[in-house]
Amino acid sequence: MEASTREGYTYAIYKHLMPEFGGMRMVDILPEHVRAWIAKLKNQGMKPVTIQCNKIILSAIFTTALDDQVTYLHPCRGVKSPPIARKPLQIVTPEQFDDVYNALPEGTFRLLAETEIESGLRWGELSELRPRDLNLKTRILTVSRTVVELNPKFHPEGGHFLVKDYPKDKEYRRFKLSAQMTEKLEEHIRAARLTRDDLFFHMPPQDKPRARITEIPDPETLGRTEPNEKGRTYNHGTLSGYTAGHCRCDYCRGAFSLYRAARRANGKDNPRPLRTRMTDGHIPNDWFRRNIWNPAIAAAGLDFRPTMRDLRHAHASWLLNGGADLQIVKERLGHASIATTERYLHTLPDADETALEALARTRSRSSTR
Repeated sequence: MEASTREGYTYAIYKHLMPEFGGMRMVDILPEHVRAWIAKLKNQGMKPVTIQCNKIILSAIFTTALDDQVTYLHPCRGVKSPPIARKPLQIVTPEQFDDVYNALPEGTFRLLAETEIESGLRWGELSELRPRDLNLKTRILTVSRTVVELNPKFHPEGGHFLVKDYPKDKEYRRFKLSAQMTEKLEEHIRAARLTRDDLFFHMPPQDKPRARITEIPDPETLGRTEPNEKGRTYNHGTLSGYTAGHCRCDYCRGAFSLYRAARRANGKDNPRPLRTRMTDGHIPNDWFRRNIWNPAIAAAGLDFRPTMRDLRHAHASWLLNGGADLQIVKERLGHASIATTERYLHTLPDADETALEALARTRSRSSTR
């Protein structure tokens, strides 16, 4: 089992399965108990896809128990989980990508986003990319590794990032990049003086502490927080705004920070060392999303919030919309099934224009008679 899979299964088992079934003998768990559990999760507001994932884990446990003759009944068989509605993909258009691209900080992060839209790599493949993976003469990119971020207790060596010598589906894949993309990556190698084994995209230094507010203006002049779950609001820049109002604006965070600093100065709390993100150079997905990507999305003024994964979707959609062969797109993205690739057909807003023009030509034949 992959380390990332083990981490996800462990969380799901102790978060959702053990509270319900941990105190029962396996032979006593019946389909009616599984149905009641699924109904309970649904009533708690859990998404159908999450319910299905948890049911799959429970089913796998009982399949093994049945094979080992620990139990003689599989309580998950015949039990249905809520249907999952497949939403249509909302694809980033070239114009929208340009807006986001221009809102990103100049330099490495713009190059990272452009590499993603030009290659369609998964995040783990993109953040593990190194100069040795790109043949500058042939422009062929070889995807032979991926990296996952783990809780240290699931890492074989207690680290945070685990590099695997194969990507998803355990197959290498090779495809060609455009000439302009290859030139930009080659220039980046020269400018950053990267060796063959360096990361293309490196986590920037995080040794500067976050700027903190040292003085809070009169809270009466800062307005009120949004209503909490009880409908109550509080002044910004107060402890109540931070704790009861759950507000995380700079003023409320500053008020709480000053309160904690005063307690530490009076010896009531132990001083806390500066917290920095432990990384071996790989860029954490959540750090990039919060600090780089989301601010760029907000500055671009898009009417939806695409993710870096959506750039992978856009890569496939743009290729197919431009007339690329379906099998070639499947191989570029590393899909196990061509049915997955087919999802990206006709996903751009103007994808049906060709069909509508053909329909109009056919209908116009009657008016020419």
